[in-house]
Amino acid sequence: MSTAEHENGAVRETPDRYGAFPRLTPEQLEDLTAHGERRRTAEGEVLYREGEPFREFLAILSGTVEVLHDQGGPDERTVAVHGPGRFLGELGLLEGQAAFNTAVVREAGEILAVPVERQRALVGSDPVLGDLILRAYLGRRYLLIGLGAGFRILGSCYSRDTLRLREFAARNRLPHRWVDLERDKEAEALLRRFAIRPEETPVVLWQGERLLRNPSNAELARLIGLPAPSPASERCDVMVVGAGPAGLAAAVYGASDGLTTVTVDAVATGGQAATSSRIENYLGFPSGISGGELIERAVLQVHKFGARLMVPSEVSGLTPQDDEYVVTFTDGSRARAGAVVLASGVRYRRLELPGIDRLEGIGVYYAATVHEAGLCRADPVAVVGGGNSAGQAALFLAQHASRVHLLVRGSDLNADMSRYLVDQVEQHPKIELLLHTEVRGVAGEEQLESLTVEDNASHERRELQAAALFVFIGARPRTEWLAGVLALDEKGFVLTGADARAVADANRWASLGREPMLLETTLPGVFAAGDVRSGSVKRVASATGEGAMAIRLVHEHRERKGNLVTADSEGRRPVAGASVSSR
Repeated sequence: MSTAEHENGAVRETPDRYGAFPRLTPEQLEDLTAHGERRRTAEGEVLYREGEPFREFLAILSGTVEVLHDQGGPDERTVAVHGPGRFLGELGLLEGQAAFNTAVVREAGEILAVPVERQRALVGSDPVLGDLILRAYLGRRYLLIGLGAGFRILGSCYSRDTLRLREFAARNRLPHRWVDLERDKEAEALLRRFAIRPEETPVVLWQGERLLRNPSNAELARLIGLPAPSPASERCDVMVVGAGPAGLAAAVYGASDGLTTVTVDAVATGGQAATSSRIENYLGFPSGISGGELIERAVLQVHKFGARLMVPSEVSGLTPQDDEYVVTFTDGSRARAGAVVLASGVRYRRLELPGIDRLEGIGVYYAATVHEAGLCRADPVAVVGGGNSAGQAALFLAQHASRVHLLVRGSDLNADMSRYLVDQVEQHPKIELLLHTEVRGVAGEEQLESLTVEDNASHERRELQAAALFVFIGARPRTEWLAGVLALDEKGFVLTGADARAVADANRWASLGREPMLLETTLPGVFAAGDVRSGSVKRVASATGEGAMAIRLVHEHRERKGNLVTADSEGRRPVAGASVSSR
């Protein structure tokens, strides 16, 4: 994305170098005409504006449209110029977000306008058109992220809240730019301009006038239009906790089966899968697919079938009540669900090293997305870990960094990494593989500068130059809120099936006349799928399959007269049920 090029006084169309600016065929334009209206445009007309919701999908029939970032502001620049056959918008149009740029007519002509809701339906029903638009919109979103468009996060690199906001923006793939109070020359001028005291930071700035002082994740979500309604007083057939591959699969299959389905996540859709730069062993994608694209496709399916998706909404409690469950959220709101699918995934473990806390977010990262890669520029970086996540990160970062040091504690890369990744890692000229190697220290005042590493076989130590450290050393489940509610294994993963049967309350299940099913926990009607489940295979495909299977088991559970207890012919509940309701 660069400034507009002019030729003989006219704005020249931006070349489609990245696959983000394709042209619709005459046949596709003709098909779209049946769903929208043709409209004349005037020079200087604003078709949509940054910060406002998209209302229409716009295709250009004649004339020229310029897309601008920060129109009228100090950072105004041209994002792209489009001519006949091109279409406008980006990912926010499909996901209900506000626009991150402004579209202005430069040469009068004619456009085709299709209402957003109708366009979303078309994307879901027409595979060829849907694939073209989705790929273009994903490309435009990543280009906007690289451009630093969108809102600004103004805060100190040492602030936990700054790190929280940056993580939320990055995990939700939101265009933004971080202005570091400690190092950025722009920071002081912005503080004066908006009369912000340093203790009021971090703040979020958008469009030069909208300002949020240390907002919660939910407040930031509302600013840019993410769907984050309160689940208070909601009642649904299935509540899915977690929006990674397992949770999204459960949402799609639940809603498509006619169940009222609500899916919630504390941070973002996609889970750990969304941070994968390339997934090459996922069935049906022989050339591979990025985690971000896979998740965006899944989110579109969730919307297509009518499931509700609420991000960010964090669950804090689960209580049996009558024949249902009450789900409590951290904001104090509650919702009722006939069944619950736990798909909350895992979070990466952090390195325990002196001084590493102050470098998290400014040199030490637990994900390798476009956002983190953009911060590395051409510097050497290090990746810690010997699993698939570490291998995928190393290969992705090798496209940006001058060198990637892959540090593996064990002596055999094949132990935990898929063979196809091992081959690519070992053959890549920019990746240096260091086996039986562990990080013992980090150095750098305002940013990471180097690492101290040790060969755990010879105990020899040396220093590695690295501007960033990416950590993938295993994960722990997000189940703190479930302790004492249902059975967990020694590592905190949820017990299901035969493991759950071995420790389940016999009285609770006797009233149902059955035992826990394959993915069912020690609570009837509560299922676990994906990485959060004890004994699960930590793969995207496995998580997706378990999410779909959980819905099949929900149906079986619903066919067996209630969640917690059964009633006799006169409608009375057996005594065993009384203890069930009170846990």
